[in-house]
Amino acid sequence: MSCPLCLSVNPPSHYHSDKKRDYLQCNQCELVYVAPVFLPSKDREKQEYDLHENHFEDEGYRKFLRKVLTPLSPFIEASKPNELHALDFGCGPAPVLASMLEELGVQTHVYDPFYANEPKVLAQAYDIVTCTEAIEHFHTPHKEWKLFNELLATNGMLAIMTKRVLDKTRFANWHYKNDITHVCFFSEATFQFLGQRDGFDVSFPANDVVLMKKR
Repeated sequence: MSCPLCLSVNPPSHYHSDKKRDYLQCNQCELVYVAPVFLPSKDREKQEYDLHENHFEDEGYRKFLRKVLTPLSPFIEASKPNELHALDFGCGPAPVLASMLEELGVQTHVYDPFYANEPKVLAQAYDIVTCTEAIEHFHTPHKEWKLFNELLATNGMLAIMTKRVLDKTRFANWHYKNDITHVCFFSEATFQFLGQRDGFDVSFPANDVVLMKKR
């Protein structure tokens, strides 16, 4: 069984078990992930996502998204925003972040395998790719990571929001792992590994935000 992110064939280590699932850790990229037998079906995923209630007029949700938009703003302001092209990957049923980027003058497309499945938007390069609270849902993250590499223009910025693994003790009591659709969990070490391997400058402006600038 290879790592779903870096495809290492080295046997993973047991990381944690609870009443619902077993969690493994790659010994190369340090990704923590659920054993494949516990991956939810697409129908089960969709049922869970349909429960989300994120709206364009929800100021609380907009404030939440500013956690990734605020550290991204200097990158936008250093360019002519109307010349930038962005993709919000995993936008969900209400692409609020895309509308916030549009408000800054950034031309923004959206993609989501459940709610905005338009493959044509994946056929061009972008200056900015955002992925907020989506990467932890990927069953085969090596595929999406490869796609991110292909989508980003040179000097482009990948902005990811996901809560990060800290250690086994805190993981055991971590509410974030209890969502059945959360199946892979990244740490700073995992993002640093990807950055070194694939040529990104990595920064962590918040405890659940990572910016990765493609060199």
